[in-house]
Amino acid sequence: MKNIKKITITAAFLIFTAFAFAQTPPPPNNGNGAAGGGNTPVGGGAPIGGGLIIMIAAAGIYTGKQYFRKE
Repeated sequence: MKNIKKITITAAFLIFTAFAFAQTPPPPNNGNGAAGGGNTPVGGGAPIGGGLIIMIAAAGIYTGKQYFRKE
């Protein structure tokens, strides 16, 4: 009986969070019409280069740490 209760609570939590974070997509070009000019991509073209390098470096350090810990 405890397992069914845990599964029910977990399923309810997952369904609630899925609906809580659901959003409609933003309008193209941030809501600007074609007359306003500029075909800005949705999202503004945020740079990801610096964050990607930091993430890869952190993953490499963590992997090396785990590898040498096992030996």
